Amino acid sequence: MTRYVTERLAVDIGGTFVDAITFDRSTRNVTVEKASTTPDEPASGVVSSVEKVDATLEETEAFVHGTTLGLNAVLERTGATTGIITNEGFRDVYEIGRTSVERESMYDIRYQKPETLVDRRRRVGVPGRLDATGEEVDPLDAEAVREAATQLVEERGVEGIAICFLHSYRNPAHEREAARIVREAYPTVSVSISSDITREYREYERTSTAVMDAYIKPIFETYVDEVDEALSARGFDAPFFITRSGGGTLTADRATNAPVHTILSGPAGGLIGASHVGRETGRENLITVDVGGTSLDACVIEDGSPAVKYDSRLEHQPLQIPVYDIRTIGAGGGSIAWLDGELLKVGPQSAGADPGPVAYGQGGTEPTVTDAAVALGYVDPGDFLGGEMELDADGARGALEETLAEPLGSSVTAVSRGIFDVTLANTVGAIRELTIEKGLDPREFSMLSFGGAGPMLVPLLAREMGVEEVVVPTAPSVFSALGMLMADVVYDFSRTNIEALTDLEVSALESTFDALDAEAIETLTAEGFDAEAIDLEHTLEMRYLGQEHTVEVDANELESIADLGDRFEADHESRYGHTMDDPAEVVHQRVRAVGRNDKPPLEREQPVDVSPEPVGTRDAFCFAEGERTAFDVYDRDDLRAGAQLDGPAIVREPTTTIVFHSDQTATVDEYGQLVITGGDTA
Repeated sequence: MTRYVTERLAVDIGGTFVDAITFDRSTRNVTVEKASTTPDEPASGVVSSVEKVDATLEETEAFVHGTTLGLNAVLERTGATTGIITNEGFRDVYEIGRTSVERESMYDIRYQKPETLVDRRRRVGVPGRLDATGEEVDPLDAEAVREAATQLVEERGVEGIAICFLHSYRNPAHEREAARIVREAYPTVSVSISSDITREYREYERTSTAVMDAYIKPIFETYVDEVDEALSARGFDAPFFITRSGGGTLTADRATNAPVHTILSGPAGGLIGASHVGRETGRENLITVDVGGTSLDACVIEDGSPAVKYDSRLEHQPLQIPVYDIRTIGAGGGSIAWLDGELLKVGPQSAGADPGPVAYGQGGTEPTVTDAAVALGYVDPGDFLGGEMELDADGARGALEETLAEPLGSSVTAVSRGIFDVTLANTVGAIRELTIEKGLDPREFSMLSFGGAGPMLVPLLAREMGVEEVVVPTAPSVFSALGMLMADVVYDFSRTNIEALTDLEVSALESTFDALDAEAIETLTAEGFDAEAIDLEHTLEMRYLGQEHTVEVDANELESIADLGDRFEADHESRYGHTMDDPAEVVHQRVRAVGRNDKPPLEREQPVDVSPEPVGTRDAFCFAEGERTAFDVYDRDDLRAGAQLDGPAIVREPTTTIVFHSDQTATVDEYGQLVITGGDTA
């Protein structure tokens, strides 16, 4: 399906700023703007950013939105009061879980299991049972379901109910009937059923996923309605999409039906854009590093695709949905630097948008990474956000002096450098988890740097890890929003089907895939996609008999069961370094359905052999020399393809600052990207 548009709009909410971007297909113009995040009224920040970017809503064909609303609700415990209806005798499955201790706490004798989102008095069991094949053993007790709903709503005050029954992944009939009864009795209460979200086994993980969905659904529905109404009042009458945690987008209506799929919506936009940029520029192996105001998100893109996992965790609770394998740490521009005795630490606490870093002059008193950047000379106090905001450099240095330098008997420059060092050390640990611990060598990848603070930090990170190339795309501070403009519509469908490989026929696998394909095509066709614009990707989750975890295997164009076995062994050896003689088995069949949208192409420019002239110099700290020195300062708008810059240098943009050091050089490629190389990569 080809969608010709006059203008496409995307908005990404971060912890400090809301990024808005428009792409006008007729003129090829891209316009970007930032507005402050409004934590108490998140929809207001979206509307402000749309007004600031001057989007022509009457001529906008599609609005794509990335939001951290659901994520923040879970992190801050501000979601809806939630209850559970499950099988009689199984009300404690959600609390018992896997009886495991978090990895970072396994040797902590003082460990206390974190509180769940649903306490025991809001969990009710009802009679009714299916067996492992999905056949009914005992009928569902409809009256017990009504009584459970009455107890939860009228006596326990729940606003959302999660329904999860044993073996509903095989047969959702009992769950759907229970949901019908609850909705009939209490139409204003949000209901989430596990089989609508995931059709895979593991009762605990399905229950946890349904609970998280029910927990965020009421506030998510309200938020989406507020955004939709505000844009409609300004003339918007086109599809409204929200990015998915596992890539692509889904319509706002479908997102409100299962908002748990959007819980990592914000970071996903950047990975969608990174995948597109990587394919277009011939860099299909990337480590993406997105540094915003509140957090740093890192992910690996291998062979053009970001790593996706189906067993993620959020706040110690499992999620059984596809999500990008992202490592998030509290290391953004607003992350607070503090002392633990005489030990300097950074984050995870953040100054956020209100009051923000001390330099913002909005009442902040605790020094942050941004304040350290001001003190080190990387950020021009008079040219922040293109001159829209003047920073209080003296206030930033004063806070660093009083809070950190004096207690440590050090200087402002030394503690500011220390803040960067600690931030880099935390980031290296996160990236090692994504690469080295999975058998990947980060030195064989390029780093793609974006987010407001990314281009300032990532060249240092590359030096630290021996990565030879850092790519800074155009408009890096709003790159996640730009990625949303490139997003396809994506849905995932799956079935659990545990069978030994020796007992399977290819025809049986194809039969299940055919059923999943039909469901996928029906879903995308209903959203206006022609058959030519629909791609279906088949995968299998496989393991050796007796193993707990699985390996994802490409199941497209299978020739035989022997062929499937060879693919599994090759993938297992690649992941774990060995194969086994034990029999293999299939666990899950998956179909990813992609409705392809037109994407803004990357503009190319013929390189020229012209050395750009700096617009000035600035005294700043050079990590390569270990002291302050003169940095050449350039305006990025002045840089043409083919330009080469020697470090130390600062390249300024209205919404970000790019910093590289004396042992690094930068080249502008034909796509306008700044490619930084060199550094201590020994």
